[in-house]
Amino acid sequence: MRLAASLLTGLLGLAAQVSADPTWPSNIDELEEIMYQVFSFNSRKFADNVNPCSREVFTPGRKNAAEWLRTAFHDMSTANIYQNFGGLDASLQFELGPNSENTGPAFANTLTFLSPYVTRKSSMSDLIALGVYTSVLSCGGPAVPFRAGRVDATQAGNPGVPQPQNDIATFRNQFLRLGFSPQEMIQVTACGHTIGGVHSAENPDIVPAGRFTDDVATFDTTDAVFDNKIVTEYLDGTTKNPLVVRLGTSTLKSSDLKVFNSDRNVTMRGMRDPGTFQSVCGTVFEKMINVVPPGVTLGDPITPYQVKPVQIQLTLSSLASMQLTGSIRVLSTPTTYTNIAGVTINYKNRSGGTTCGSGPCSFNLNLQGTTRSLDNNIFFVWFPITQQFIPTSSGISSFTITVNMKDGSSKPYDNNGNGYPVQDGVFLQSPQSCLDKSAGTGTFVAAVRNDRASLPVTMEITYKTRLTDNTNVATSLKKMTLDMTKGDCRGSYTFFTASVSIPGGVSVESTIDVISGSGASAVVDSFKKAGIAGGTCQSWTGGSTCSSVTVSSITPSTTSSSAAPTASLHHRDTMGGYKLVSCWTEASNGRALTGAAFSYDGMTLDSCMKNCTGFNYWGTEYGRECYCGNSLDATSTSAALGDCNFPCSGDSTQYCGAGNRIELYSTTASIAAPTATLAHVPVVGKFSLVGCQTEAANNQRALQGAQTVSDSMTLEMCATFCSDFTYFGTEYGRECYCGNSLLDTSKPALITECNMKCSGNPYQYCGDGFRLDLYKVSSTSSSSVVSTAAATPTSSGSSTFVTSSEQRFSICQCFAHHLAGHHIVLKRGLRHFYLVSTGFVDFYIVFKQQPLNLQQCICVSQWPTYIARQHGRINVYTVTFSHPEQSVLFNPGLFKQRHINQQGCVSYQQPNLTSWIGIVDSFESLNSEHHGF
Repeated sequence: MRLAASLLTGLLGLAAQVSADPTWPSNIDELEEIMYQVFSFNSRKFADNVNPCSREVFTPGRKNAAEWLRTAFHDMSTANIYQNFGGLDASLQFELGPNSENTGPAFANTLTFLSPYVTRKSSMSDLIALGVYTSVLSCGGPAVPFRAGRVDATQAGNPGVPQPQNDIATFRNQFLRLGFSPQEMIQVTACGHTIGGVHSAENPDIVPAGRFTDDVATFDTTDAVFDNKIVTEYLDGTTKNPLVVRLGTSTLKSSDLKVFNSDRNVTMRGMRDPGTFQSVCGTVFEKMINVVPPGVTLGDPITPYQVKPVQIQLTLSSLASMQLTGSIRVLSTPTTYTNIAGVTINYKNRSGGTTCGSGPCSFNLNLQGTTRSLDNNIFFVWFPITQQFIPTSSGISSFTITVNMKDGSSKPYDNNGNGYPVQDGVFLQSPQSCLDKSAGTGTFVAAVRNDRASLPVTMEITYKTRLTDNTNVATSLKKMTLDMTKGDCRGSYTFFTASVSIPGGVSVESTIDVISGSGASAVVDSFKKAGIAGGTCQSWTGGSTCSSVTVSSITPSTTSSSAAPTASLHHRDTMGGYKLVSCWTEASNGRALTGAAFSYDGMTLDSCMKNCTGFNYWGTEYGRECYCGNSLDATSTSAALGDCNFPCSGDSTQYCGAGNRIELYSTTASIAAPTATLAHVPVVGKFSLVGCQTEAANNQRALQGAQTVSDSMTLEMCATFCSDFTYFGTEYGRECYCGNSLLDTSKPALITECNMKCSGNPYQYCGDGFRLDLYKVSSTSSSSVVSTAAATPTSSGSSTFVTSSEQRFSICQCFAHHLAGHHIVLKRGLRHFYLVSTGFVDFYIVFKQQPLNLQQCICVSQWPTYIARQHGRINVYTVTFSHPEQSVLFNPGLFKQRHINQQGCVSYQQPNLTSWIGIVDSFESLNSEHHGF
């Protein structure tokens, strides 16, 4: 179905190029959603690490967008079009290591982020290619057309990544082997080097250590913007590109100079125009990601559906009906989507007819959310399907979609003449299914229509395991097939059950196919995420009478055995022991409630209240989200009750908030002042904080018992998940790992190296890249869970920490440059003043508050200016000393000329002595708006 551009512009205001939708469902559906559902409602969060372009998630100075771009080039650059092997195939995951062509953490970082998105419908190699589209667009570059169909390699490819010491003849031959002309060699090099830079850690002879911020020499002056500065600065003679201008000891590694000048700068001059640069880069990047091994066929460029069903699912709800859930996603624009009045669904019964029990074969849907893409012209509006029940006597086989406009016009969509198919012969019965996400054990139930109950029913599970190569950070996909056992009859359906143990430690990322029958007559409920199963299998309460089913061309009408609910939509003043506070806004830069979070179709006030048992507050949002907490963020405020106008997805008579609006309930009707502050939480339930811990060597996990990932991760969530283990640790803001022991190659790290906020609680730290916030079961553990809000520590009272004996201590970001390979020992302290020894130099440490707040420290040593810079991203507290040579610790110019008062006095001995006496009485706080950081 090809729609006229004039109709689309006038009807839906679509700004995207008009083309026919794929016939749904399609093999590109998973990748299409990852690609385009980027921000806000139903976001897949694929761009989180690279948007904005300046994001440095793992290590300061390492821009993730640049790393994603390099990953794609390194993966494809071993191809040989003459001998027909290689290309973009994810073989890079077997080619990492210190002695490989792919040194440094960039590639492991990228593959680690992409791994949770790998499914049988989204290969790692397709995700690497999609990463080019995502990273380039996030940095302001062109939208690189993305095609799906790549197949992942199972072993390393041949060597052949271009190296900076190569001569120009070698470069030309290498790029010709890839299918790139000498001109394209120059273009793809310039385009690839417009973001990021060269790191001293991997290339000390190109970038000398200590000369650049974060030891990174950038390719141009706008290293987080996709522009043609790489070209213009080169042509104007102002470039500081370390691969053009010699900075280090190497005399042979000016690779960009060799490449750019190989045609006497003709190609570079042709890219001086910004528009030409963008166009050329889009073309050569598309060519780069389309270099694939022989036998791989790529599809058409993926464009967004104009109208798309998402997560459509049937669930048997009673003997007489089954619930249809999911959403209809409609393509629009940010300025015209309000012209859409709603969506109408017209469905056909299982025999293709229009008799649907005692009611109509249609229902209407209301708008309940919007989603933005990286491309400003692509914007979605959502129409959730919630309280829609299909009679089991007549069933469903397909539906059509009509988009209704406020001016009275409408437009039907029929899936290219096929209708949008929904088979009701077999489907996963999620309420009666359950999965222990920690152990990977579960029970899955399928509802099979009785006319198919004599046929075999099987379940295919596609799951992930870590590959055995120690340098590999990705996972491989494996499949298991289980026979399901026939159980009780429930009305027109019979339940079939299978128990399973899913290996690999990430069972929640598995996908499930339930198959009734075999061969041409088989029907499948396909590609269901295992995570839709709850932690507990619910008992069936819908009745036990068994009835037969006849599938024919004419289905007789029947009378429903139960009356439709008559309750009206309204706000509930009380729920259990909780009172309705009002409609409440979300926080300015996060969540109002950060204790726990849940999201699912079928949300009700009752289920949210039960999920939040033990918390002071809970609230529902967007019709399907639930949040809990013991305090409210200070930036969350009261809103008009009428702002909370989304019906609950599981009960159309209840309100469940709205977009950025919470239907808020409290144990009391008054709101206490929030007290939350970002901190390392010392105790979480029965676990106590050990400190920041590195991952194990050779890309192994320090904790290998179990793992899970959540975009709502909190310390409490991870502690609950790991309740049967001795240790738990959070990493990268959203990852949780469990174990009963640590691998020997995992080592303590500075606490400030664990500085990523938990994705589900902005007041907690959840590790960092390859760093765990590590907790261990306390010797005197309690079953209670502490509040997620860490109270601001008081400054009064004497120290309760160390007063004499030595102990290990990991602290203070400014040590990072000086402490490689050394243990930190806290030797002696009096009140708030400590001496820290590293084995080769001592530092004086000052804390403003008690107990220790590890984010509020300063270091006094012979490198005051360097240390000031290292504090550029955190709050800094200063103290002055009675000795004139130490009276000013930091250069005031580094802090925008802020005056440093001489407050407090300390008597001390010279560094490197193991005993001293110090006392600090007052401080001045300098805010973190530092100059030049």
